[in-house]
Amino acid sequence: MSIVVHPWEPVCDARSRVLILGTIPSPKSREGGFYYGHPQNSFWTVLARVLGERAPDGIAAKKEFLLRSRVALWDVLHSCEINGAADSSIQNPVVNRFQPLLAQTDIRSIFTTGQKATALFNRYCRAEAGTAAIYLPSTSPANRAGQAGPDFLAQWLQVKAALTEAARESIRIDGNFA
Repeated sequence: MSIVVHPWEPVCDARSRVLILGTIPSPKSREGGFYYGHPQNSFWTVLARVLGERAPDGIAAKKEFLLRSRVALWDVLHSCEINGAADSSIQNPVVNRFQPLLAQTDIRSIFTTGQKATALFNRYCRAEAGTAAIYLPSTSPANRAGQAGPDFLAQWLQVKAALTEAARESIRIDGNFA
């Protein structure tokens, strides 16, 4: 077990409409300096496919892709004790505060990748955020079997639906019905 403190700020801006949260960066992600950095993690490929784009390569391209797509990215935990990358081993979790992030963005939907991130968010952060997290199946290499079924992509398509609905809602609020 080692104590891990989250190394990065969230990727977001005032236009962000959807927030995707993992638990805490894996050793490979920390080594690579950015979220979902394990070479076998399919996060970037899946998100790009869902949004109809090519998967970005490199940290700068990934940040630009997220901001252009109005997707914010962060993690549920500020720190914890964890054995390697095994979410099941997490102990003594300290959660991030979400109110400051939500106050500076236009986030309308919060998604969590994997069962542990969903459980942690809904237990410790739901009240502060004012909403429950929507579960997305993990893109981790440890979940390869779960990524093979037809439900996997269908669940991830909720991200695109949330972005589309948020755009429609914004049009209604502005009074311009396109």
